[in-house]
Amino acid sequence: MTLFALPNHPVPDGCVDGELIAADGVKLRYARWMPEGASKGTIALLTGRTEFIEKYFEVVRELRSRGFAVAMLDWRGQGGSQRLLRNRLKGHVPRFSDYVLDLEVFAREVLLPDCPPPHFALAHSMGGTVALLSVLAGHRWFDRMVLSAPMLGIEAIPLPDLVRPLATVLAHVGFARAYVPGGQGKPMSRRRFEGNPLTTDRARFERTQELLRAHPSLDLGAPTLGWLSSAYAAMAEITHPDTIPRIRQPLLIIAAGGDQLVSNTAIEHFSARLIAGAHVVVPASRHELLAERDIFRAQFWAAFDAFIPGTPIL
Repeated sequence: MTLFALPNHPVPDGCVDGELIAADGVKLRYARWMPEGASKGTIALLTGRTEFIEKYFEVVRELRSRGFAVAMLDWRGQGGSQRLLRNRLKGHVPRFSDYVLDLEVFAREVLLPDCPPPHFALAHSMGGTVALLSVLAGHRWFDRMVLSAPMLGIEAIPLPDLVRPLATVLAHVGFARAYVPGGQGKPMSRRRFEGNPLTTDRARFERTQELLRAHPSLDLGAPTLGWLSSAYAAMAEITHPDTIPRIRQPLLIIAAGGDQLVSNTAIEHFSARLIAGAHVVVPASRHELLAERDIFRAQFWAAFDAFIPGTPIL
C-alpha cells in the first residue's frame, strides 16, 4: 500500500502501512506510527465521511509530539480502501454495522498487537457514530474516546421527519445505490472555499483540495440513499433514550459551535443523558475542528489534553 503526499505535506516519518481484510472480505487501507519519545499510549484516529488518512498528517504529527502512537484506517468505500460500487465517487454502505466490521479488524490486527497501550480513540463526525455503534455492539477497544463533532443528527438536511422515512422507503424498493437528490456530479475536489461548511481556514481547506486534485483516487462524492437511510437508523439507535444509559465508555464530546453539517441539538441531548461523558463547545468553529483556524484548534487541543490520557481507568 502507498500513502500519497504533497511537497508541503509529507508523510510523517516512520510510517507503517498496509491492507486489512474485513470479515466480509472488503479490503481496507491502514497506517500507523510510533510516538516521539516515551509512549503515553495510542490514539486510533477515526475519520469522517469522505475523509482519508493523508488529510490528517498534521494531526498525526501533533499527536506523536504529545507522546502518542497513532493508528488510522480508511473506512470501506472511501480513501484508499475498497470502493463498493462501480461508480467510485458514490459514498455508499448498505449498513452502518459494516463500518463496525472495519473497526473490529483494525483493532484486532493493528491496534492490539502492534500499538502500545493504553488505547484511546479520537473520532470525527461519522467516525464518532461508528465508535459508538461499536460500544453498543459490546466492544471495548478504547479506555477513553474523544468525539469531534459526532454525527448524531444531520443538520445539513432539512425536514428530517420527512426525509428519513422517504430515504428508507426508496432504499428498500431498489434505489439504495442512487445518489441522494442533488448529489450527482459533486465530488469533494470541486468544492470551493467560499461558503464551505467545513472550515474557515483557507490554507488547510486548499491543502485538502490539492491532495484530491493530485490523487483523484482519494476523491468521493455525495452519499447514496442507502448510506443516508443507514445513517438515520444508526443515529436513531445511538440516541434512543433507552440506549444512552448503556454507553458506559468514558467520553469527551467536543462540538463545533458553528456546525452546519451535524446537529448540535442532538449532541446536547445525547450528552446530557450520558453516564460517563462530558461535552464542550468550541464557539463559532465550523464542522472540521481539526482543520480549522488555530484559534479554534487551540481550544480543541486544550480539551483533548485535559482528558487524554487522564487517570488510568481500572
